[in-house]
Amino acid sequence: MRILFLSRRYFPAISGMSVYAQNLLRELVSAGHDVTMVSQYRGDAFGTRVYGGGPPPTVPGVTVIGLEQLGEQTSGDFERDIDTMVDTICAEHGKKPFDILHAQYGYPTGYAVLLASKRLGVPNVVSIQGGDGHWVGSCCETHRLGMRAVLDHANALLIGGTSFVKEVCDRLGSDPARFTIVPGAVDTARFAQGTQDGLPEAHSGPIRMLYHGRVDRRKGVLDFIEALTILRDQGTPFAATISGIGPDVDPAKALAEQHGFGPEAIRFTGYAEYETVPALYRDADVFASPTYAEGFSNTILEAMAAGLAVVSCHAVGVSDCLRDGENGLLTNPGDIPALAANLTRIVEDGALRHRIAAAGLEECRRVYSWQAVGAQIMNVYGQVLHENPAQDVPDELPFDPSCRFRAEPHLL
Repeated sequence: MRILFLSRRYFPAISGMSVYAQNLLRELVSAGHDVTMVSQYRGDAFGTRVYGGGPPPTVPGVTVIGLEQLGEQTSGDFERDIDTMVDTICAEHGKKPFDILHAQYGYPTGYAVLLASKRLGVPNVVSIQGGDGHWVGSCCETHRLGMRAVLDHANALLIGGTSFVKEVCDRLGSDPARFTIVPGAVDTARFAQGTQDGLPEAHSGPIRMLYHGRVDRRKGVLDFIEALTILRDQGTPFAATISGIGPDVDPAKALAEQHGFGPEAIRFTGYAEYETVPALYRDADVFASPTYAEGFSNTILEAMAAGLAVVSCHAVGVSDCLRDGENGLLTNPGDIPALAANLTRIVEDGALRHRIAAAGLEECRRVYSWQAVGAQIMNVYGQVLHENPAQDVPDELPFDPSCRFRAEPHLL
């Protein structure tokens, strides 16, 4: 099968979409498919600082084409970039026809794939993976209609869990029967501790807490710092690391400084090359992800695979893989005193920490393997392979200049 995979964000950008794409591409190549990836990327100084930028690297066995987001990074002109994506897909199809077009993210990439499918007569699959399900479409009429076009007309829609389906359908009015649930997955061997039980080695220092991922207030990083203030003031020892880049690196550092934290208490490590990420997990005991919403959290799965006890929230995309008191400790997003209480529990109760970490590791190994998830996605390809793409997808969307993402396109 010849597959076009259109990525919203691939390495060197560090995001859940980058990790998801890398693992899926590996599975597709291993199964013998002919794969071309077209990936958007930020090439400007601001986008590079917030996400990591520059053209995508080579991927073994995959033809890789990078498209700089020229419209998006200059004026929030997502539509200009959509035209470029469609033209690129069609040009590649002219060289050697594709059998399936698969897009990450509903808008702009999913909409671009619908337009390319309409022009080429090739079926499509769209993965709803994060902000596209959480807020794209609530921002303006342009993106509401773009998301509805994707949700109504894609040959197949993939999504991480039932809680995410409910959110998307409640917000945009889509039919839940349109979605195929494909959970997140993780390369468990890559993140293994190397210890006999798969859990972190015992050590004499304070419990080590890790926040890793996009440094974004919507991921709860500022709440994490506020909760650590409570731990410090009550005398609970800890050592915390905040790893990653994102739109709120500077506010997070300023908040830590405001509360009098030095690097011995909260260490900011910045951009992490993907090859170095397993070592971050192996140098921690607890993973903190007080997020407000996820598609399906890759970092939580990585932490579970590394045998870390996870403290997170009752949030969309988290409640599909974590259960409070069983394989994680959960509280409501934004409840900082409750978050601090859970962090205190996980520090002070070694038996609880061990039990939650062991349960998460066992479930991760049993349920969230990329081999199984990759096979499930390829099965969806087979189901739609001979379907016709929708022809009633609008070629253009009305322009709504009020969209907040046009001023801050990196947040979309």
